[in-house]
Amino acid sequence: MTRLQEATQSSPAEFDCINSKKKQKKKGYKNSGVVSVKLCKVVKEYTFLDYIMGGCQINFTVAIDFTGSNGDPRSPQSLHYISPQGVNEYLSAIWSVGNVIQDYDSDKMFPAFGFGAQIPPTWQVSHQFPLNFNPANPFCTGVEGVVDAYRVCLPQVKLYGPTNFSPIINHVACFANQALKQSTASQYYVLLIITDGVITDMDDTRNAIVNASRLPMSIIIIGVGGADFSAMEFLDGDDGRLRSQTGETAMRDIVQFVPFRQFQNAPKEALAKSVLAEVPGQLVEFFNIMKLNPPVSNPGPNPAPNPAGTI
Repeated sequence: MTRLQEATQSSPAEFDCINSKKKQKKKGYKNSGVVSVKLCKVVKEYTFLDYIMGGCQINFTVAIDFTGSNGDPRSPQSLHYISPQGVNEYLSAIWSVGNVIQDYDSDKMFPAFGFGAQIPPTWQVSHQFPLNFNPANPFCTGVEGVVDAYRVCLPQVKLYGPTNFSPIINHVACFANQALKQSTASQYYVLLIITDGVITDMDDTRNAIVNASRLPMSIIIIGVGGADFSAMEFLDGDDGRLRSQTGETAMRDIVQFVPFRQFQNAPKEALAKSVLAEVPGQLVEFFNIMKLNPPVSNPGPNPAPNPAGTI
Protein backbone atom coordinates (compact mmCIF):
# COMPACT_ATOMS: atom_id res chain seq x y z
CA MET A 1 0.00 0.00 0.00
CA THR A 2 1.38 3.43 -0.93
CA ARG A 3 1.40 6.45 1.38
CA LEU A 4 -1.26 8.05 -0.85
CA GLN A 5 -3.54 5.03 -0.44
CA GLU A 6 -2.93 5.15 3.30
CA ALA A 7 -4.63 8.55 3.31
CA THR A 8 -7.89 6.80 2.53
CA GLN A 9 -7.48 4.64 5.62
CA SER A 10 -6.69 6.78 8.66
CA SER A 11 -3.97 9.42 9.10
CA PRO A 12 -3.11 11.90 6.34
CA ALA A 13 -0.16 11.16 4.06
CA GLU A 14 2.50 13.91 3.98
CA PHE A 15 4.99 14.74 1.24
CA ASP A 16 7.96 17.11 1.48
CA CYS A 17 8.28 19.74 -1.24
CA ILE A 18 11.98 19.76 -2.14
CA ASN A 19 13.73 22.51 -4.10
CA SER A 20 16.87 20.78 -5.42
CA LYS A 21 18.80 24.06 -5.85
CA LYS A 22 18.14 25.17 -2.27
CA LYS A 23 19.06 21.71 -1.00
CA GLN A 24 22.47 21.98 -2.69
CA LYS A 25 23.15 25.45 -1.28
CA LYS A 26 21.85 25.05 2.28
CA LYS A 27 23.20 22.32 4.54
CA GLY A 28 20.29 22.48 6.99
CA TYR A 29 17.63 22.56 4.28
CA LYS A 30 14.72 20.17 4.91
CA ASN A 31 11.98 21.26 2.60
CA SER A 32 10.08 24.21 1.12
CA GLY A 33 6.81 23.05 2.58
CA VAL A 34 4.73 19.95 3.17
CA VAL A 35 1.74 18.65 1.18
CA SER A 36 -0.70 16.85 3.44
CA VAL A 37 -3.27 14.61 1.75
CA LYS A 38 -6.18 14.38 4.17
CA LEU A 39 -8.52 12.46 1.87
CA CYS A 40 -7.93 10.44 -1.30
CA LYS A 41 -10.73 8.74 -3.20
CA VAL A 42 -9.99 6.27 -5.98
CA VAL A 43 -12.67 6.33 -8.72
CA LYS A 44 -12.76 3.61 -11.40
CA GLU A 45 -13.15 4.86 -14.97
CA TYR A 46 -14.95 2.30 -17.09
CA THR A 47 -14.11 1.67 -20.75
CA PHE A 48 -16.55 1.00 -23.60
CA LEU A 49 -15.78 -2.72 -23.28
CA ASP A 50 -16.47 -2.59 -19.54
CA TYR A 51 -19.97 -1.26 -20.22
CA ILE A 52 -20.72 -3.81 -22.96
CA MET A 53 -19.34 -6.76 -21.00
CA GLY A 54 -21.14 -5.44 -17.95
CA GLY A 55 -24.55 -5.77 -19.59
CA CYS A 56 -25.12 -2.38 -21.23
CA GLN A 57 -27.44 -2.86 -24.22
CA ILE A 58 -27.04 -0.71 -27.34
CA ASN A 59 -30.29 -0.31 -29.27
CA PHE A 60 -30.08 0.62 -32.98
CA THR A 61 -32.92 2.29 -34.91
CA VAL A 62 -32.76 2.78 -38.70
CA ALA A 63 -34.46 5.76 -40.42
CA ILE A 64 -34.61 6.13 -44.23
CA ASP A 65 -35.26 9.34 -46.17
CA PHE A 66 -38.20 9.03 -48.61
CA THR A 67 -38.42 12.68 -49.64
CA GLY A 68 -38.88 14.02 -53.18
CA SER A 69 -35.35 15.45 -53.39
CA ASN A 70 -34.11 11.86 -53.88
CA GLY A 71 -35.75 11.79 -57.34
CA ASP A 72 -38.55 9.78 -58.91
CA PRO A 73 -37.95 6.06 -58.13
CA ARG A 74 -38.93 5.24 -61.74
CA SER A 75 -35.93 7.23 -62.99
CA PRO A 76 -32.42 5.72 -63.17
CA GLN A 77 -31.12 9.04 -61.80
CA SER A 78 -33.07 8.58 -58.55
CA LEU A 79 -31.25 7.49 -55.41
CA HIS A 80 -34.36 5.34 -54.80
CA TYR A 81 -34.41 3.94 -58.35
CA ILE A 82 -36.50 0.77 -58.60
CA SER A 83 -33.88 -0.99 -60.72
CA PRO A 84 -34.41 -4.29 -62.57
CA GLN A 85 -31.11 -5.35 -61.00
CA GLY A 86 -32.53 -4.60 -57.56
CA VAL A 87 -29.80 -2.12 -56.65
CA ASN A 88 -29.81 1.61 -55.86
CA GLU A 89 -27.78 3.92 -53.65
CA TYR A 90 -30.03 3.53 -50.62
CA LEU A 91 -29.94 -0.27 -50.88
CA SER A 92 -26.14 -0.16 -51.14
CA ALA A 93 -25.96 2.01 -48.02
CA ILE A 94 -28.43 -0.16 -46.10
CA TRP A 95 -26.50 -3.32 -46.98
CA SER A 96 -23.05 -1.89 -46.24
CA VAL A 97 -23.83 0.06 -43.09
CA GLY A 98 -26.34 -2.51 -41.86
CA ASN A 99 -23.71 -5.23 -42.02
CA VAL A 100 -21.38 -3.05 -39.94
CA ILE A 101 -24.02 -2.59 -37.25
CA GLN A 102 -25.21 -6.19 -37.49
CA ASP A 103 -21.82 -7.36 -36.27
CA TYR A 104 -22.55 -5.65 -32.95
CA ASP A 105 -26.03 -7.08 -32.46
CA SER A 106 -26.79 -10.40 -30.78
CA ASP A 107 -30.09 -11.39 -32.41
CA LYS A 108 -30.10 -8.72 -35.10
CA MET A 109 -33.45 -7.00 -34.60
CA PHE A 110 -33.78 -3.38 -35.77
CA PRO A 111 -36.80 -1.05 -35.64
CA ALA A 112 -36.79 0.57 -39.10
CA PHE A 113 -38.69 3.71 -40.15
CA GLY A 114 -39.14 5.93 -43.15
CA PHE A 115 -39.80 9.67 -43.22
CA GLY A 116 -40.93 12.32 -45.69
CA ALA A 117 -43.34 10.22 -47.79
CA GLN A 118 -47.08 10.12 -48.37
CA ILE A 119 -48.25 6.74 -47.11
CA PRO A 120 -51.39 4.70 -47.69
CA PRO A 121 -54.26 4.57 -47.10
CA THR A 122 -54.81 8.31 -46.38
CA TRP A 123 -51.72 9.54 -48.31
CA GLN A 124 -50.82 12.00 -45.59
CA VAL A 125 -47.15 12.89 -45.20
CA SER A 126 -45.47 10.96 -42.40
CA HIS A 127 -42.10 11.72 -40.83
CA GLN A 128 -42.02 8.51 -38.83
CA PHE A 129 -43.65 5.43 -40.39
CA PRO A 130 -42.54 1.79 -39.95
CA LEU A 131 -41.03 0.33 -43.11
CA ASN A 132 -43.15 -2.77 -42.55
CA PHE A 133 -46.27 -0.61 -41.93
CA ASN A 134 -46.71 -2.28 -38.52
CA PRO A 135 -46.60 0.37 -35.78
CA ALA A 136 -47.03 -2.28 -33.09
CA ASN A 137 -43.93 -4.15 -34.24
CA PRO A 138 -41.55 -2.08 -36.43
CA PHE A 139 -38.67 -4.53 -35.94
CA CYS A 140 -36.87 -6.09 -38.91
CA THR A 141 -34.75 -9.23 -38.65
CA GLY A 142 -31.19 -8.33 -39.53
CA VAL A 143 -29.99 -6.25 -42.46
CA GLU A 144 -31.85 -8.64 -44.78
CA GLY A 145 -35.08 -7.80 -42.99
CA VAL A 146 -34.47 -4.06 -43.37
CA VAL A 147 -33.68 -4.51 -47.09
CA ASP A 148 -36.79 -6.63 -47.64
CA ALA A 149 -39.00 -4.12 -45.81
CA TYR A 150 -37.50 -1.27 -47.86
CA ARG A 151 -38.11 -3.09 -51.15
CA VAL A 152 -41.74 -3.81 -50.24
CA CYS A 153 -42.31 -0.30 -48.87
CA LEU A 154 -40.79 1.76 -51.73
CA PRO A 155 -43.42 1.05 -54.44
CA GLN A 156 -46.25 1.64 -51.94
CA VAL A 157 -45.34 5.19 -50.88
CA LYS A 158 -45.09 8.51 -52.70
CA LEU A 159 -41.86 10.43 -52.17
CA TYR A 160 -42.79 13.86 -50.91
CA GLY A 161 -41.50 16.17 -48.18
CA PRO A 162 -40.45 18.23 -46.39
CA THR A 163 -37.28 16.60 -45.03
CA ASN A 164 -37.78 16.74 -41.27
CA PHE A 165 -35.26 15.00 -39.01
CA SER A 166 -36.62 16.16 -35.66
CA PRO A 167 -39.65 13.78 -35.44
CA ILE A 168 -37.58 10.59 -35.68
CA ILE A 169 -34.87 12.02 -33.39
CA ASN A 170 -37.51 12.90 -30.79
CA HIS A 171 -39.10 9.45 -31.20
CA VAL A 172 -35.87 7.66 -30.26
CA ALA A 173 -35.16 10.27 -27.56
CA CYS A 174 -38.39 9.24 -25.80
CA PHE A 175 -36.98 5.74 -25.30
CA ALA A 176 -33.58 7.10 -24.26
CA ASN A 177 -35.32 9.33 -21.72
CA GLN A 178 -37.04 6.29 -20.21
CA ALA A 179 -33.62 4.65 -19.80
CA LEU A 180 -32.55 7.52 -17.51
CA LYS A 181 -34.94 6.16 -14.86
CA GLN A 182 -32.65 3.16 -14.40
CA SER A 183 -29.93 3.32 -11.81
CA THR A 184 -27.18 1.75 -13.94
CA ALA A 185 -25.77 2.13 -17.45
CA SER A 186 -28.05 -0.54 -18.87
CA GLN A 187 -29.39 1.06 -22.08
CA TYR A 188 -27.92 3.24 -24.85
CA TYR A 189 -29.66 4.23 -28.11
CA VAL A 190 -28.18 4.84 -31.55
CA LEU A 191 -30.25 6.34 -34.39
CA LEU A 192 -28.95 5.64 -37.90
CA ILE A 193 -30.33 8.12 -40.48
CA ILE A 194 -29.76 7.43 -44.20
CA THR A 195 -30.45 10.60 -46.20
CA ASP A 196 -29.61 12.60 -49.33
CA GLY A 197 -28.64 15.53 -47.12
CA VAL A 198 -31.37 18.06 -47.90
CA ILE A 199 -32.97 19.12 -44.59
CA THR A 200 -35.81 21.57 -44.00
CA ASP A 201 -36.37 21.65 -40.23
CA MET A 202 -32.84 22.66 -39.24
CA ASP A 203 -33.87 24.72 -36.20
CA ASP A 204 -36.09 21.94 -34.80
CA THR A 205 -33.39 19.38 -35.57
CA ARG A 206 -30.78 21.43 -33.72
CA ASN A 207 -33.13 21.66 -30.74
CA ALA A 208 -33.79 17.91 -30.85
CA ILE A 209 -30.07 17.08 -30.98
CA VAL A 210 -29.22 19.46 -28.12
CA ASN A 211 -31.97 17.83 -26.02
CA ALA A 212 -30.79 14.33 -26.98
CA SER A 213 -27.22 15.21 -25.95
CA ARG A 214 -28.43 14.94 -22.34
CA LEU A 215 -29.73 11.42 -22.94
CA PRO A 216 -28.04 8.02 -23.49
CA MET A 217 -28.19 8.46 -27.26
CA SER A 218 -26.05 8.95 -30.39
CA ILE A 219 -26.94 9.74 -34.01
CA ILE A 220 -25.13 8.44 -37.10
CA ILE A 221 -26.04 10.20 -40.36
CA ILE A 222 -25.17 8.41 -43.61
CA GLY A 223 -25.21 10.79 -46.59
CA VAL A 224 -26.06 9.17 -49.94
CA GLY A 225 -25.70 10.80 -53.35
CA GLY A 226 -23.61 13.82 -54.23
CA ALA A 227 -25.62 16.62 -52.65
CA ASP A 228 -24.22 19.47 -50.56
CA PHE A 229 -23.70 17.93 -47.12
CA SER A 230 -22.63 21.12 -45.37
CA ALA A 231 -25.73 20.96 -43.14
CA MET A 232 -24.77 17.44 -42.03
CA GLU A 233 -21.21 18.57 -41.29
CA PHE A 234 -22.67 21.41 -39.22
CA LEU A 235 -24.79 18.99 -37.17
CA ASP A 236 -21.74 16.77 -36.61
CA GLY A 237 -20.33 19.41 -34.27
CA ASP A 238 -16.69 18.30 -34.48
CA ASP A 239 -15.61 21.94 -34.85
CA GLY A 240 -17.54 23.11 -31.80
CA ARG A 241 -20.55 22.28 -29.68
CA LEU A 242 -23.88 22.49 -31.49
CA ARG A 243 -26.29 25.12 -30.21
CA SER A 244 -30.07 25.12 -30.24
CA GLN A 245 -32.11 27.91 -31.82
CA THR A 246 -32.28 29.60 -28.40
CA GLY A 247 -28.51 29.37 -27.90
CA GLU A 248 -28.49 26.38 -25.55
CA THR A 249 -25.27 24.39 -25.98
CA ALA A 250 -25.25 20.62 -26.43
CA MET A 251 -23.90 18.77 -23.40
CA ARG A 252 -21.74 16.66 -25.72
CA ASP A 253 -21.25 15.90 -29.43
CA ILE A 254 -23.58 13.01 -30.34
CA VAL A 255 -23.70 13.22 -34.16
CA GLN A 256 -21.39 11.37 -36.54
CA PHE A 257 -21.72 12.14 -40.28
CA VAL A 258 -20.43 9.70 -42.91
CA PRO A 259 -20.55 10.53 -46.68
CA PHE A 260 -21.29 7.07 -48.10
CA ARG A 261 -19.89 7.65 -51.60
CA GLN A 262 -16.40 8.06 -50.15
CA PHE A 263 -16.57 4.47 -48.89
CA GLN A 264 -18.49 2.66 -51.66
CA ASN A 265 -15.33 1.18 -53.14
CA ALA A 266 -13.36 1.05 -49.90
CA PRO A 267 -12.83 -2.06 -47.74
CA LYS A 268 -15.61 -2.85 -45.29
CA GLU A 269 -13.20 -2.11 -42.44
CA ALA A 270 -12.84 1.52 -43.57
CA LEU A 271 -16.60 2.06 -43.56
CA ALA A 272 -16.96 0.29 -40.22
CA LYS A 273 -14.26 2.44 -38.67
CA SER A 274 -15.90 5.63 -39.91
CA VAL A 275 -19.47 4.64 -38.98
CA LEU A 276 -18.58 3.57 -35.44
CA ALA A 277 -15.72 6.02 -34.90
CA GLU A 278 -17.38 8.13 -32.21
CA VAL A 279 -20.11 5.99 -30.61
CA PRO A 280 -17.88 4.23 -28.03
CA GLY A 281 -16.44 7.53 -26.79
CA GLN A 282 -19.87 9.17 -26.75
CA LEU A 283 -21.29 6.30 -24.69
CA VAL A 284 -18.45 6.36 -22.17
CA GLU A 285 -18.58 10.16 -21.89
CA PHE A 286 -22.30 10.13 -21.15
CA PHE A 287 -22.17 7.45 -18.47
CA ASN A 288 -19.13 9.10 -16.85
CA ILE A 289 -20.96 12.43 -16.73
CA MET A 290 -24.02 10.74 -15.19
CA LYS A 291 -21.81 8.64 -12.87
CA LEU A 292 -23.58 5.45 -13.95
CA ASN A 293 -21.78 2.11 -13.63
CA PRO A 294 -22.36 -0.99 -15.76
CA PRO A 295 -25.16 -3.25 -14.48
CA VAL A 296 -22.42 -5.74 -13.56
CA SER A 297 -19.37 -3.82 -12.35
CA ASN A 298 -17.00 -6.79 -12.50
CA PRO A 299 -18.21 -8.78 -15.51
CA GLY A 300 -16.96 -12.29 -16.06
CA PRO A 301 -15.38 -13.58 -19.27
CA ASN A 302 -18.66 -15.03 -20.59
CA PRO A 303 -21.46 -12.42 -20.54
CA ALA A 304 -25.04 -13.57 -20.96
CA PRO A 305 -26.72 -13.21 -24.38
CA ASN A 306 -28.29 -9.82 -25.02
CA PRO A 307 -31.98 -9.06 -25.71
CA ALA A 308 -33.43 -8.18 -29.10
CA GLY A 309 -32.13 -5.20 -31.00
CA THR A 310 -29.07 -4.69 -28.82
CA ILE A 311 -25.32 -5.08 -29.02
